[in-house]
Amino acid sequence: MRQSRLKAPKEWPVAYYHCVSRVVDRRFVFEKEEKRRFVELMRFYERFCQVQVVTFCVMSNHFHLLLEVPQRPQVMPSEEWLIGHIKGCFGEAMAGVVAEQIRQFRQVGADGAAAEVIQGWFSRMWDVSQFMKTLKQRFTQWFNKHHERRGTLWEDRYKSTMVEGGPAALGIMAAYIDLNPVRAGLVKDPKDYPWSGYGAAVAGASRAGRGLAIVANCLAQRELRPAEVLALYRQMLYVAGNAGDDLSIQLRREAGTQKAGLHNDEVTKVHAQGGKLTLQEMLRCRVRYFTAGAAVGSREFVNAVFDSARGRFGATRIEGARPMRGADFMGLCSLRDLQKRVITHPSDAGGGVN
Repeated sequence: MRQSRLKAPKEWPVAYYHCVSRVVDRRFVFEKEEKRRFVELMRFYERFCQVQVVTFCVMSNHFHLLLEVPQRPQVMPSEEWLIGHIKGCFGEAMAGVVAEQIRQFRQVGADGAAAEVIQGWFSRMWDVSQFMKTLKQRFTQWFNKHHERRGTLWEDRYKSTMVEGGPAALGIMAAYIDLNPVRAGLVKDPKDYPWSGYGAAVAGASRAGRGLAIVANCLAQRELRPAEVLALYRQMLYVAGNAGDDLSIQLRREAGTQKAGLHNDEVTKVHAQGGKLTLQEMLRCRVRYFTAGAAVGSREFVNAVFDSARGRFGATRIEGARPMRGADFMGLCSLRDLQKRVITHPSDAGGGVN
């Protein structure tokens, strides 16, 4: 029996997850219409499930989401709030059906059944698994109907990696996601790919901009104006890792290392020969730590995740944090010590760029 998904401890006020899911057989089936519909459903269930999409990228055979998931309230909102939330998301008719169902249960003294109805709705909120399950199911239903097909659409369950909420880990992960179409050779500039958080934000999508503001505000340590958010985030995409760059210096400070950036002409270009990639170069490669590392962040963050799930690991393992190798990751660690092909060229993706 496979283990349950690794999640943040319940007492954490907020958690961040990088989630990836691929089409079965990694077939290239998402065209413009499919990507548009996926984003629509993503935004709908983002609102209903009370999570925040920090950024995203929908490719031809897989998608990436960087999610902010708030802690489930210790005291649940009122029944009136729930009915109003259902009305705002699903419409007045659905809200009326739910309210009447609860009323009828109470009318016959079945208060427990009424409580189960309410809890059933609340259980779908503030939870990464419920959000991903619902989004994938609803998209599959639409896709199958639209293409007159039946059967599963997705390759196994989605992968998730917990991400520290500081600017180093969160910023690098967000940039890695938005650079996916650049790694795939679809665009030269990530702003030109509309099915991503950065591309959508540049095009004026306010919700995409609010997601990127989480990263930019964290880095700047203040609330930025929308134009400032995009300017700072573009630095993350294009400049991070260069010697003397203010953004790179700030990221290194937050990551707990003062190591200076390397000049591009000092970097060994052939990673297979032992060269260590800069942050800028690394963001344009496939990085398995970001999809298979289980948790990514500072040593303290990864060890906290390890301690919260100690029973999942062997008794001889003393510490959870493993240094991320193969590139200049600015001191970030992973929960899993990946041994092979931690960084590969996009052409090695085998059916789609990560």
